Amino acid sequence: MKVLIETHGCKLNLADSQHMAREFMDAGFTVAATAETPDVYVLNTCTVTHVADHKARQALASARRLHPHALVVAAGCYVERAEDAAAALPSVDLAVPNRSKDELVSRVAKRLGPAFTPFTRDTGAAGLRTSSIVRRGPLLWRTRAAVKIQEGCDQVCAYCIVPKVRGRERSIPEQELVAQVRQLSEAGCPEVVLTGTQLGSYGSDLGPASLSLAELVRRVLVYTPVPRLRISSLQPLEVTDELLGLWSGVGKGRLCPHFHLPLQSGSDKVLREMRRRYDSASFAATVGRVRSAVPGCSITTDLIAGFPGETEADHSATLSLMNNVRFADAHVFPYSRRPGTSAFYLGGQVAASVRAERAAELRTLASQHGAEHRRRFIGTVRPVVWERGSRLNGLTDNYLRVRMGGKSHRETSELSPGLAEDVLLTAIDGDVIVGAPAFVGQTAAG
Repeated sequence: MKVLIETHGCKLNLADSQHMAREFMDAGFTVAATAETPDVYVLNTCTVTHVADHKARQALASARRLHPHALVVAAGCYVERAEDAAAALPSVDLAVPNRSKDELVSRVAKRLGPAFTPFTRDTGAAGLRTSSIVRRGPLLWRTRAAVKIQEGCDQVCAYCIVPKVRGRERSIPEQELVAQVRQLSEAGCPEVVLTGTQLGSYGSDLGPASLSLAELVRRVLVYTPVPRLRISSLQPLEVTDELLGLWSGVGKGRLCPHFHLPLQSGSDKVLREMRRRYDSASFAATVGRVRSAVPGCSITTDLIAGFPGETEADHSATLSLMNNVRFADAHVFPYSRRPGTSAFYLGGQVAASVRAERAAELRTLASQHGAEHRRRFIGTVRPVVWERGSRLNGLTDNYLRVRMGGKSHRETSELSPGLAEDVLLTAIDGDVIVGAPAFVGQTAAG
């Protein structure tokens, strides 16, 4: 039987989807490609905003229309937050919350009944299963795999529903993580993203002999052949000198010069209300340290517009900090009230129209800064990993979107999925940089 797994939301969800795929394959299922008709459809949902909830319901309804004979399964964070509501959707046959995700495959098999006969695969076939997931499974564009190093969060920011749906912080043992990265890289995956809810808290629950995040990253680099390793998201206080030293040390040429540092607001008052653990000055200082230690890096962020009590002065403070820091990109969200968070009960709720206006202003400024950042790299050479086995789209090590210019953009079959290639960046085309093959003598930027 074929199972199709669709993923919404963060790279942590992507890592969970990859784990689901392995477990389905262990039970005898085949992981379906998007264009195939599945016997089982699984949506791994997000619930970080009300928009994410709406997208989940839309996707489940669409799956029911497209695959009327499939078993439609809702799983993940939306189901964890609103299990009864998800289970009651007419499009859903089975709802599995995060706390029961280890039972997902067995619950599916039980619902299928005699139509499916499970079997146990040879445990020595782990590499083959990983290779199949790289070729057909829920990898990001089939070139980047996400490996979950921890999940859960003990910080409990005022606006955030994640601690409710992911629970307390739990770290994955180092030996298991190294084995996962090694399997993926040996199966042909050119880039692995280390992901989690609070990456900097890695190991805090594993006892006094636990590793720091920096030491974990060092061991992954030393003990695996992964060509490219990316760290998904860090809080400002988690960016230590030990960690930054890896980019010029053991990780040189393999550790991606891209840092995602969620800011949320440039107002110190709002940051305190959000229960963030930094202020605007310390955030800006962290950005300065990163850029000094890792030249040519890209720094991206998350921003929330219209948090309860946010004034025009607070909004202006965010714009001012953006002008100071000048991010390569920003994910901007109007504040979304989430039942179960403390901010849900705060007074001073900002009108939806004002939240939307402020979000639009933040996006406009972020777009200007992003264009400015991309222009800095015109005339330089960067390594690009091509997606879907062609030069139609790819990402540089520092997270710039690239396509090959000229007639090369029609060459859709000459490259194997995930091939890395040094590319001369020649021109800007909207949010994309146009590239050309680098010639002998041209080297990738450090």
